[in-house]
Amino acid sequence: MTSQPDHSPESAESAESLGFDDLTRDIAEVPAVEVITTVAVHLMSAAAVKCGLAEGGEADKDLDEARKLITALAGLVTAGAPEISNFHAAPLRDGLRSLQLAFREASLVPDAPGSGPGEKFTGPVYS
Repeated sequence: MTSQPDHSPESAESAESLGFDDLTRDIAEVPAVEVITTVAVHLMSAAAVKCGLAEGGEADKDLDEARKLITALAGLVTAGAPEISNFHAAPLRDGLRSLQLAFREASLVPDAPGSGPGEKFTGPVYS
């Protein structure tokens, strides 16, 4: 039997008394470059799992989902790169390219160059 979380007013009051607000970071204080890179890293991690590159391997592989994640990542990196400087964008581009190549290798029928996930934003990716 699992216990349900306590959502009573008393538990909310105890969270406030523990300084819950002190433990959270106000979004207004977070620089845009940090938000963009954090989102990109989450997309990369999820895409890697869906490409079968994580510990679960084939059990977690879902190339349809990976395609969506890689395309979203490509759009974010392409649009965000001029705003976050090459210093921050270069590693994101490298990670994106690695995922695009991993997707191509994992596909039974590889996409034509320029038709792979995110390639409408990045251009064709060759191995």
